[in-house]
Amino acid sequence: MSALPRPASLRLRLLAFLLTAIALTAAVQGVLAYRSALVEADTLFDYQMQQTAYALRAGLPPDAQASGGGKGLPEYQNDELIVQVWTNEGLRIFESAVGAALPQKAVLGFTEVQARGISYRVFSLQTRSQVIQVAQDMAVRSAMARALAWRSLLPLAVMAPLLALAVWWAVGRLLAPVERVRGQLAQRRPDDLLPVSDAGLPSELQPLVHEFNALLARVQLAFEAQQHFVADAAHELRSPLAALKLQVQGLQRAPDAAARKLAVERLASGIDRATRLVEQLLALARQEAQIASGAPPEPVPLANLARQAVLDAAPAAQQRGIDLGLAPLGAEVQGASVPGHAQALAILLRNLLDNAIKYTPQGGRVDVALLATPGYLTLQVDDSGPGIAPEERERVLQRFHRGPQPQAEGAPVAGSGLGLAIADSIARMHGSRLELGSAPELGGLRVCLRLVCTKAVG
Repeated sequence: MSALPRPASLRLRLLAFLLTAIALTAAVQGVLAYRSALVEADTLFDYQMQQTAYALRAGLPPDAQASGGGKGLPEYQNDELIVQVWTNEGLRIFESAVGAALPQKAVLGFTEVQARGISYRVFSLQTRSQVIQVAQDMAVRSAMARALAWRSLLPLAVMAPLLALAVWWAVGRLLAPVERVRGQLAQRRPDDLLPVSDAGLPSELQPLVHEFNALLARVQLAFEAQQHFVADAAHELRSPLAALKLQVQGLQRAPDAAARKLAVERLASGIDRATRLVEQLLALARQEAQIASGAPPEPVPLANLARQAVLDAAPAAQQRGIDLGLAPLGAEVQGASVPGHAQALAILLRNLLDNAIKYTPQGGRVDVALLATPGYLTLQVDDSGPGIAPEERERVLQRFHRGPQPQAEGAPVAGSGLGLAIADSIARMHGSRLELGSAPELGGLRVCLRLVCTKAVG
């Protein structure tokens, strides 16, 4: 299996992009400047030829005519320009360069002509008595134009490397906070989940750091939930397992069938209690993991969950002769839903009903009601049991805490102290809390849960 390619450095990619952009921009500017300089040089040379011709319209000085070679014409002599003057009858009366042999037939204005294998740029001007021709060798003209153009590129050639160095320095300075954060993370211990500082980071990178810190917070919650679960499981399973071991030993030492039957019943009851404890521990661990994961809520029809929870708890209530019922649901309740997690809310309802049935005496009553108030749905579970003293109500929502145990049918109520703690954990996951009070009609415990509702269902 081939190794995955190493990701390219952001610094190198940014520098490569910027330096390439600078190089391309400099090249384009250089080409445009070079062509512009050539055009300007041509315009300048044409203007020089025109001015030379115009200066001769008044006629040649006497010494220039006498010399015939142009040596007496210092103010018009130019090694780059060739000047010839013809009379209107075709007689050449002056030339600044012997042997140039420009055509006698002149085309007024600018034109390009060939003479003895050389290309000339020629400007011709006719006056009343003469024709003036000013010419320039195209090779010389092009060489001079290129020299001027190259000189115009010199500032750009100097500035482009300086700009590249400035970009290199600026990129290094701008990415320094990113390097600082990288260094902080590289030096962290595996159990260090403190938030990463976003001080000095660019605004484009701050959302990334914020999301990373949110992830660290969720991981911290997951670690804490795992540690709590391991500690709680180790603490709470010690006693049931020890009890099971003693019950097995009692079964082994049973002297007769009657004692053996009693020991088997006790062992089965102990296994049931241990199974229930494990189920509740796992449910608590799932809910804490779901809180830590930050799973998005979905619309949940609470009325349907309440009906199903009452149906599921009905056999246990009938076995103890308890009257379990759901109050009639109004139309506003039927068509409302709450944002949340259906499975978690089903566990909450089941735990509340199990707790109410467990602590209600035989022949008692448990009422479930779902009430609609502006913007909220309120779940109420009332029972006719002994209730919970006001000073104990906050403590029973903690894990493994059980208040003073009432006697039911001559035996203490079995439990692990996790039912209400799990229900309250789910309520907090939905932005609420369990409220414990007294049931005004039945005289026992009233548990209320108030949830924000929507009209997405119905």
